[in-house]
Amino acid sequence: MKKVLAMLLLLAPLYYSAPTFAQNSQQSKMTECNRQAGSKKGDERKAFMKECLSAKKPMSQQEKMKACNKEATGKKGDERKAFMKECLSGKH
Repeated sequence: MKKVLAMLLLLAPLYYSAPTFAQNSQQSKMTECNRQAGSKKGDERKAFMKECLSAKKPMSQQEKMKACNKEATGKKGDERKAFMKECLSGKH
């Protein structure tokens, strides 16, 4: 029992200091933006990093479907089918 408690006490700081998913995601985003920035310097790099870090992630297929369904309100039959195909392909 003492060994288990000792292990828990040793591992507790690691557990509580581990980055959350959001932090990990932000860190990976920062790493990727830094890589893409390459040799840019000064204001050019600053502007690029701002744009890169604020870029929204692409919509998931489920989010696309929801948005396209909302836009397709009132369309029926072949018109709706053609609209949905175009909307979901990202050409809309």
